[in-house]
Amino acid sequence: MKTIIIYASKYGSTREIAKRVAAHIEGAVTHDLRLPGAPPLSEYGRVIIGSPLYAGAIRKEAKAYMESNNYALRGKTLGLFICGIDQENGAKHLKSNFSSELLDSAKATAFLPSVYDPGIVSFFDRVIVKIAAKRHCYTDLTDDGQIQAFADAFLSTTKVM
Repeated sequence: MKTIIIYASKYGSTREIAKRVAAHIEGAVTHDLRLPGAPPLSEYGRVIIGSPLYAGAIRKEAKAYMESNNYALRGKTLGLFICGIDQENGAKHLKSNFSSELLDSAKATAFLPSVYDPGIVSFFDRVIVKIAAKRHCYTDLTDDGQIQAFADAFLSTTKVM
């Protein structure tokens, strides 16, 4: 069964997480929603959607994609993940950013810690992170064990939340 990992990445951390997830799923391909031409879902039996978290919300491209493909996504083996540095509220962020229909139909969900690099983010984003997450310096919370666990849960025969 073909797998696609569809994500929205502003600064590259989510792209890196998506590629790391793909490395654990044989034949998986990735697509950034900020680029034109998302492949048709009909070509894939398994779909993972990922987005970074900014000020408590996922990227608008990911949200729009899920809204316009809600029904089709529920008919797929589905995985959902959010990337960010606010690990303590991961479950809350998943619940507030994904529809209950998609969360209920997802085989695996995860908040996957990632990288914050103030050297590449906009001034506005630096201010938000400094206030909301109390971070002001480079932080790499990427956890390959959590990425592996998410991929394993997605490929398992039972639903894992």
